[in-house]
Amino acid sequence: MIESELTLPCGARLSNRLAKAAMTEGLADPLGNPTPELDRLYDIWGKGGCGLLLSGNVHIDADHLERPGNVIVDRPNDGALLDGMRRWTAAAKAGGAQFWAQVSHAGRQTMKPVNPHPKAPSAVKLGLPGGQFGEPEALTGAEIEDLVARFAQGAAICQEGGFDGVQVHAAHGYLISQFLSPRSNQRTDQWGGSLENRARFLLEVVRATRKAVKPGFAVAVKLNSADFQRGGFAFEDSLQVAQWLEAEGVDLIEISGGTYEQPKLLGIEGMEPSEAPNVAASTLAREAYFVDFAKAMKDAVKVPLMITGGFRSCTAMEEALRQGAGEVIGLGRPLCAQPDGAARLLAGADRLPDPEKALALIPGWLGFLRQIKALRAADSFAVQYWFYCQIYALGRTGQTELDKSVFASLLEVEKTHKAWLKARRG
Repeated sequence: MIESELTLPCGARLSNRLAKAAMTEGLADPLGNPTPELDRLYDIWGKGGCGLLLSGNVHIDADHLERPGNVIVDRPNDGALLDGMRRWTAAAKAGGAQFWAQVSHAGRQTMKPVNPHPKAPSAVKLGLPGGQFGEPEALTGAEIEDLVARFAQGAAICQEGGFDGVQVHAAHGYLISQFLSPRSNQRTDQWGGSLENRARFLLEVVRATRKAVKPGFAVAVKLNSADFQRGGFAFEDSLQVAQWLEAEGVDLIEISGGTYEQPKLLGIEGMEPSEAPNVAASTLAREAYFVDFAKAMKDAVKVPLMITGGFRSCTAMEEALRQGAGEVIGLGRPLCAQPDGAARLLAGADRLPDPEKALALIPGWLGFLRQIKALRAADSFAVQYWFYCQIYALGRTGQTELDKSVFASLLEVEKTHKAWLKARRG
């Protein structure tokens, strides 16, 4: 089944059911333009077998990046940006894959060195230790309207730059996800309070984006199945929002979950006990994190779904498709270690690599420290930097560096971030 084609509502055709999920690259130049490193990286992934490639965060506002090195699409008619995007998209699509840009705004999850006072729905600081994130400021109504227009403008720039579609990032605790959650959205105006008001920003972004692009250009959404936090965006909320998105004519909804505070997207626990939505408990025991959520959502909507999170075996992928949990399987971390993993699966391989099982910042003999939740979360995020470095290596040299330690990866990413910020500030 993974080899079967899929035609989406807009008419876009995927050559198979495997998608390279969005993973932050950090390889843009200090102006936010795509680079030859991004071209090399996506040439490799584009020939790696997936029918769909999703870019990492492509940001609509240079002051609200997820991390240094993000591509930034806040400059219409910028020749250098468009030339870079056309080279990037041509490289990615050379193997026949669709290539979509994940358009995003980090909101309060903007790192402090990028912006010590980022904008957010409400002035609710991110509940993480370490001082990596600053004190957010609440958006005004006029600023929210401007952001709707910025998302649409960013999508139009992506289309002009050669992308086949966009995915609006409304998950993982970024700005739109912050609007959806009553924990981070404490507004009392038309943008907060009821679910209808909290979803207004997302729906306005989708409507404006659809108007800004031509027919046949895919418009998708990445949506949390739940935040897994007490008082956060619940699964029942997600079902209702998915129904509203279907009514707006989106082409694909990717099901994920969690935030920086509760990083279920990485399959790990966060700073507080997880709030389990009312779905089958078998998700916790299986390879894929969000299959049961997607199956429940399929009872409510007919829009094609993409499930991302934890897939390693072809058996699990085929079973998810067979059960009707979704139409597309998203693959992330394994493609950092084995970028042609999708092609191997399509050729008959049964499993993708699972390198994170052997990775840790805290050595085994200090394993008792992982009982401290803050240290366990820090260890898990440090492991994420190892994957960042695999992406760096593929972009810079075309080869992975699988023997690189987590500690060395941590140092390299921090050094790269500082150099990028210094260059951007001149």
